[in-house]
Amino acid sequence: MREISPKIFIEGSEIDYVEGDYSLNGGLTAAELTFSIPKPAGDFRKLWNREVTLYLNDFDSVPLFRGWIKRAEQDLNSLEIKAEDAFGYLVKSGGQSQAKLTLTERDNLDGLTVGALLIKAIQKANLQDKIGTDYIGNTVPPINSVSEPLRGSMTLHEILSDLLSKAVDNSGTLPRPNIARLIDDGTNSQLIIELESDVETDTVVHTYTERDNIIELSILNRKIPTFITVNGKDGVTATFKHTSAITALDNNPLEVDNDSLGSPAECLDFAQKLFRANLKNQFEYSLDITEGAYLVENDVIKIITDDPDYSGNYRIIGKKISFAPDSYKIDITINRKPPTLAEFLASEDN
Repeated sequence: MREISPKIFIEGSEIDYVEGDYSLNGGLTAAELTFSIPKPAGDFRKLWNREVTLYLNDFDSVPLFRGWIKRAEQDLNSLEIKAEDAFGYLVKSGGQSQAKLTLTERDNLDGLTVGALLIKAIQKANLQDKIGTDYIGNTVPPINSVSEPLRGSMTLHEILSDLLSKAVDNSGTLPRPNIARLIDDGTNSQLIIELESDVETDTVVHTYTERDNIIELSILNRKIPTFITVNGKDGVTATFKHTSAITALDNNPLEVDNDSLGSPAECLDFAQKLFRANLKNQFEYSLDITEGAYLVENDVIKIITDDPDYSGNYRIIGKKISFAPDSYKIDITINRKPPTLAEFLASEDN
């Protein structure tokens, strides 16, 4: 992959910067761009909510990042600016409250597929100038909110998370959940819904080897559930708590529903199996690499190393680029993803 020479623009005008960091953590969180510029004359607070774009090269037709300034702090010689992408309007950050809707029997989002529902919700929240929906698509399979109407005061983040958790595609070998992420059309940020990539069957977009383009591979602990509550049918429930794991890994709760379980004993057994399944996938991996600036969340990559435990296909879940006008460093976060509840249920049937 080609080298990069990042350029930053505020309201379409290129600015001189000292250094910067782009960070994408994925999972319905806001991507962030922080950068420092020489201390400007005048009131720097006028920069609040101005649009910022980051291009990796002169010939790029779309920016890697499009966001809005949420914070500006100055010291003696420079001004540090923090901007967040459109997801920043869905999550509470930068001193800004989450976008909320109040849904009632008379004013609601009933009877709509996820794509149509989100279009209407974004319009109700007056965020259509920040979050485009021209390419939003729909979940696979399509679902709507008729069976469980959304009511009360809810954030857009809660609505999106709730609906995506209900959409699982069972057409392949293993069920796959749907995810939402942002793309850029060259003018606006666009929200899209797509299936989570399958690391076994989806196209590998780039290959990394220790000899060619991996600088360092680090292991990151992932929070695995240590306090698991499983709800079965007709109100039966059970909770599994692994005391030693809580001591070592912290108390991380998980609650799931499984209507196929008819007794507390079955619920407890299922909770134990969920714990063991997640324990096998305790780690995420961080790659310090020489290539990969254009990779995006949900891309599939291949790693070839002398250690078979690390070799194989992975899904990109995050990315960080640290840069200056004449240098850059790329780091990606990857995992093989522990089984979702639906995937685990499928494996139980086989």
